[in-house]
Amino acid sequence: MTKSELFTRITKKKFYISAKIIKFLVRNILEYMVFSLEKGNRIEIRGFGSFSLNYRCARVGRNPKTGQKIYLKEKYIPRFKPGKQLRDRTNYIHQNI
Repeated sequence: MTKSELFTRITKKKFYISAKIIKFLVRNILEYMVFSLEKGNRIEIRGFGSFSLNYRCARVGRNPKTGQKIYLKEKYIPRFKPGKQLRDRTNYIHQNI
């Protein structure tokens, strides 16, 4: 689902709220989440999951095409861990198809 699809779905369900307000709210929520991760904070949404940063040390990798050594810098990678309720719901849906 793209951000614009999310706007459209919410607007259809909450027709009494203007689309402009919905776009403003969704953009601000996502921006605040990004801002929190930039500061190194963990984000937890109960029943959905948590977002955090994983640290990766500097290392030597290889270009799979040429086999040449590549030196990779240390970095932080955003990570999403689904909550139990989300895992259970998605597993139930896919097991009953």
